[in-house]
Amino acid sequence: MASPPLAAAAAAAAVGSGGEASSGSEETGTAPPGRDLAALFEQAAERLPALLPTASKEQLLYLYARYKQVKFGTCNTPKPSFFDFEGKQKWEAWKALGDTSPHQAMQEYVATVKKLDPSWNPQMTEKRGKESKTAFGGPVVSSLYQEETIREEDKNIFDYCRENNIDYVTKAIQSEKVDVNVTDEEDGEGQTALHYAAACEFLDIVELLLKSGADPTLRDQEGCLPEEVTDCKAITSALQQHTTGKT
Repeated sequence: MASPPLAAAAAAAAVGSGGEASSGSEETGTAPPGRDLAALFEQAAERLPALLPTASKEQLLYLYARYKQVKFGTCNTPKPSFFDFEGKQKWEAWKALGDTSPHQAMQEYVATVKKLDPSWNPQMTEKRGKESKTAFGGPVVSSLYQEETIREEDKNIFDYCRENNIDYVTKAIQSEKVDVNVTDEEDGEGQTALHYAAACEFLDIVELLLKSGADPTLRDQEGCLPEEVTDCKAITSALQQHTTGKT
C-alpha cells in the first residue's frame, strides 16, 4: 500500500521532495556545448544518491517529478489511494508538470543537481555511475523518504495521527488550540484528523478523537466518511456508533 521512501524514490525515480522545489526551477541550465543533454541527465541521476543528505524534501519531489516526466511523459496513472500518503505526494508533483516537455524537464533536473552540488563534474562521474544499481526507474534512490524529515516544531495534528503519536495528539487537543474537526488544507483533500487516524488504522487515536468531539459524519472532498477509508472492523464500529449519535 505504501510507496517507496522519498529519498529512495528521488534517487531511483530521481525523486525530489522538499520545500525548496522552486529553487530548482529558477535556473533551467543547459547542457555544455558538445555534450548531449540526455547523457548529462543520466549522469545527474547517478549523482543524486550521494546528495540525498543535503537535499530537502521539496527538492527531492521536484527531481522525482522531472525524472518521471522524462522517462514516462505526462502523468496519466491513477492517483494513489488515501492510505498511500507518500505516493500521493509523488503523484501530485508529477501530475503538476502537465505537458512539460522532456527536454525542459531534463534541463531543470540537471540544474537542480548542479545547485545541490556546485562542484559536480559530469566528466568525472561518467564511469562511476555505471556501478550504481537501479530501482523504480532510476538510481538506487527510489524511495522518496527514508524517513520523514518534518521538524518537530512544524508538525501538526495530522502528522501526529500518521505517526500514531497519541501523547502528542492528546497534548494538541488539551492545548485547546486545535480544532479536532479542522481539515488538512495543505493536503487539499478536506481530510480531518479522524480520516487520517482511521486510514492508518490507529484505533486508540480514533477513540481519543471521538471522545474529544471529532465529528464522524464529516466527509472529505471526495465524499468519503472516516469509516469509508478503513478496513478495520473495530474502527468502523466505533465510528458508526458515534455517527448514530450524531443523526
